[in-house]
Amino acid sequence: MTQHLTDKSWFDQLQAHMVEWRRYLHKNPEISFQENNTAAFVADKLESWGIEVRRQVGGHGVVGTIRGAKPGPVVMLRADMDALPIQDEKECEYRSSVDGAMHACGHDGHTSVLLGTAYYFSLNRDELAGEIRLLFQPAEELLPGGAVNVIKEGELEGVDVIYGIHLWTPFPVGTAASCAGPLMAAADDFYIEITGKGGHGGMPQSTHDSVVAGSALVMQLQSIVSRSVDPLRPAVLTVGTIQGGFAQNVIAETCRLSGTVRTFDEETRTVMKERLHEVTELTAATYGTTAKIRYIMGYPPVVNDAYEASRFFKEARPVFGEGNVKEASKLMPAEDFAYYLERVPGCFMFVGAGNPAKNAVYPHHHPKFDFDEDAMIHAVRLFIAMSTGYAAERNVG
Repeated sequence: MTQHLTDKSWFDQLQAHMVEWRRYLHKNPEISFQENNTAAFVADKLESWGIEVRRQVGGHGVVGTIRGAKPGPVVMLRADMDALPIQDEKECEYRSSVDGAMHACGHDGHTSVLLGTAYYFSLNRDELAGEIRLLFQPAEELLPGGAVNVIKEGELEGVDVIYGIHLWTPFPVGTAASCAGPLMAAADDFYIEITGKGGHGGMPQSTHDSVVAGSALVMQLQSIVSRSVDPLRPAVLTVGTIQGGFAQNVIAETCRLSGTVRTFDEETRTVMKERLHEVTELTAATYGTTAKIRYIMGYPPVVNDAYEASRFFKEARPVFGEGNVKEASKLMPAEDFAYYLERVPGCFMFVGAGNPAKNAVYPHHHPKFDFDEDAMIHAVRLFIAMSTGYAAERNVG
């Protein structure tokens, strides 16, 4: 049974199914590295449609394979499945039933979109040229991320191109955006412990105040971006926590800081790491203290292939309309989809999912986050267009 993109009634039915799947997943979230039931839900759906399935990929990942009747390339489509350790504060019938866990970033929608795409291609094998690999990835939200293990297990072998979609509430429903080159930042974290000599709050001459050193360090770290980084290369350094002391009349022996660094290229990323170490050690020494630094290299930047980004603009316009496809600005959030793009050409794309009329106004990772579910059918159509467009071009070539 072949389904055509022009069959509105069929896609309306698919949309209804995706809403059902999404709301089930939203009510039953599983956080990173714990997506056992989510993976079983996905795998069972795929197998019921006659799709070849591999379970336990890179942890709780699932890979479905659809082989077309015609020769062609291997296209991988990816969705992330994990929820966040956040208490759901929405008032709706599908709010999370799990204390301290919720889908606050749209991954329930991503999973449903890829399921909808899988169902479409399962009915169109006779028209499909090549192979569609459906990657339902665990643990995008938590380092080291699920993509690393997926790659280690060889799931990218033979893949010609990879596409990913993020439902994005800062953009209105009915729109889409992406760009060539850097799209999302590398995200690195740091943890600093400053050790001095504690003592009486009224006798500072006998101490080395770790809180004073830590306070000075917060300000000194801000000079790295303004004085050590090329101003034409975006970078952010944020100190998110500072903790020191336990009484108003005691000079603290230790002070702890933590924060994050965001960059878009490896040269700037290296500069930020090296300068953070130098500034921290020298500042600590200035106040007679010492510093211990733990610097964690997180996800690399998401860098879209230029040719595949141009394909996005070509294929997305018929789906969304000429004026609704935009050039995306760089975004400082990170994504482990970056690891795939380091190895395979591809494109990461944003599909608008915000809508004040449906209270889809809260930012991602907010306790009241929600998105306009109508965005899901747009995302399915975009996945289909990118996949078939790539296959058609390769076969002509």
